[in-house]
Amino acid sequence: MIGIDKLSYQSRWRDKDPRAKLALYLLFMTLAMVLSPLWQAMLLVGLVAFTCYLLRISLWRYLKWLFIPSGFLVFGLIAIVLSISVQPESLLWGFRIGQYWLGIDTQGIELANQTLWRSLAALSATFWFMMNMPFEQLIRLLKSCRVPHLLIEQLLLTWRFIFIFIEEAAAIHHAQSLRFGYRSLRTSYRSLAMLISMLFVRVMNRYQQMSIALELKLYQGDFHL
Repeated sequence: MIGIDKLSYQSRWRDKDPRAKLALYLLFMTLAMVLSPLWQAMLLVGLVAFTCYLLRISLWRYLKWLFIPSGFLVFGLIAIVLSISVQPESLLWGFRIGQYWLGIDTQGIELANQTLWRSLAALSATFWFMMNMPFEQLIRLLKSCRVPHLLIEQLLLTWRFIFIFIEEAAAIHHAQSLRFGYRSLRTSYRSLAMLISMLFVRVMNRYQQMSIALELKLYQGDFHL
């Protein structure tokens, strides 16, 4: 299992009712959308501390996860902050491009500030929910919400093949590293190309093995979830 999946099984709230977790998550998301930036920042701090406590992890480890989607958020905020105007006096700072001025105005800064804290608060709420919800509880929650059986099966198979994909990729990469397949940029590119081609073949082989195993167990097209 990947790291986040392992953490969900070591959470202090691992055995809590998944419906209660969902209700609390919806409450957190509502607060993240309607509160002012100051209260959104306080909600972010509270959720970060709460998640670290439940998962028994360090703040630095949590922040490393938060930095990954935050990189995409930064590019969005840059687009929000920048404004185009024909009147340079409306900008706090800017430079001329032809007949227009590109710069920063007060409204853009205010909108970017609201977007930043709303996004971080919603992201921390989502992290809290996913990292405290073991996969088997998620399946039970979907069944209790009357999600179509076929959709749950697709989710289960996708989740399973994520781990197969990661396992096979790690095995191939480890074998290539032992043979110094990544000692230079040129060999790294070559090894990466081989990894991608071999990965497809090995994942398809694992899929065929799973299909044969299901047929031997008289699989009739339905998983008993």
